[in-house]
Amino acid sequence: MTAKDCGNHGKGRRQLIRRLFGCLLVFLLIVLITILIIWAILRPTKPRFILQDTTVYAFNASSPNFLTSNFQVTVSTRNPNNRIGIYYDRLVIYATYRNQQTTLRTALPPTYQGHNEINVWSPFIYGNMVPIAPDFSVALKSEQAAGTIFMVIKIDGRVRWKVGTFVSGRYHLNVRCPAYITFGSKNNGVSVGENAVKYQLVTRCSVSV
Repeated sequence: MTAKDCGNHGKGRRQLIRRLFGCLLVFLLIVLITILIIWAILRPTKPRFILQDTTVYAFNASSPNFLTSNFQVTVSTRNPNNRIGIYYDRLVIYATYRNQQTTLRTALPPTYQGHNEINVWSPFIYGNMVPIAPDFSVALKSEQAAGTIFMVIKIDGRVRWKVGTFVSGRYHLNVRCPAYITFGSKNNGVSVGENAVKYQLVTRCSVSV
């Protein structure tokens, strides 16, 4: 093989690499443009959650560093998308006080939510003699004596998006609903039983996907 042949061989290899690199760039550009077009057409929006009310059946923080509670909460969710459906998978709901979980996790039934549909859940969340940090226990008793306790109702789970026949992979869903629970006079709520009071909240929840 002559030096000229070797030079032509090396030049051909470099041209092939440049062509492959150029094709890869074109492919990536087409994929990016396709994603942008789909996004512009569909305009995906995360679901919206509202905590409508909380019914308190039991709330006892009298035992040192322990909390016993029993709530029924009503949470509604709306799919604001016109062309995207939402699958809710593996959802759990629970209550927290100052970022410490104070109830067990209650599973919500998996469901599919169509375009602009609204779903409502009314699960019970409860905990019996749940240990809490000593400083939280003091603050909890103080707030209850003052008449109002601020808690956060949380929902964690997975969601999938449906566009036509295409269903995406699972994405983490985190919902945080502020709940101001008022104690004292039952006039602040609606009596629904001998020892149960329902409090209308209607507060918007923060949602991250």
